[in-house]
Amino acid sequence: MPPTFSEQPILNSPYAYPARHWELGGDGIPTDRIAEQRREAKHVVPVPPPRRSNQQRAMQLGITMPTDEGQEYDPSPIINEIRRHVDAWRQIPNPSSWGVSPETARLLQHWRSHQFAGYRPFFCQVEAAETVIWLTEVAGLMSAGTNRRREYEVIRRHIAGANEQANPELFRLALKMATGAGKTTVMAMLIA
Repeated sequence: MPPTFSEQPILNSPYAYPARHWELGGDGIPTDRIAEQRREAKHVVPVPPPRRSNQQRAMQLGITMPTDEGQEYDPSPIINEIRRHVDAWRQIPNPSSWGVSPETARLLQHWRSHQFAGYRPFFCQVEAAETVIWLTEVAGLMSAGTNRRREYEVIRRHIAGANEQANPELFRLALKMATGAGKTTVMAMLIA
């Protein structure tokens, strides 16, 4: 009999690609069904239904939960598109075809395949560094006015638009990682 979510909430190693996940129900609560793929990025606010009577449910003070609909800036579609590009780029076997500088290629090889004696980077840390590298070196996001990969123009425009809304004239990239995922390590990787 397969495990349930409460028996085995963690399905993936922190050092490997997250290839499985627990499906979420319409209420954002995990079901006991395992999906054999990575979960798409999506804003989910799990709110368990009240255990009270129907009359008490009707008295929930009209509180509405935030949703992605109607927001001017919804990052989920662009996050999923960038993930697909980075996943495909990660599968390129020849470092000379990665489209990065020789120094970056050496760092990527180290992070991806070095046999670390002690602590080794989590997959999410390597992926975060890869994403910034892909955005800046491969997609040429930071190269203003370049025609280096027209297929990434949608991503460039989206990120430029988000930057313009948040901080005009200040172009930034931000990484969102869970508490304890090692954001300081990622910053050290990017500094290297």
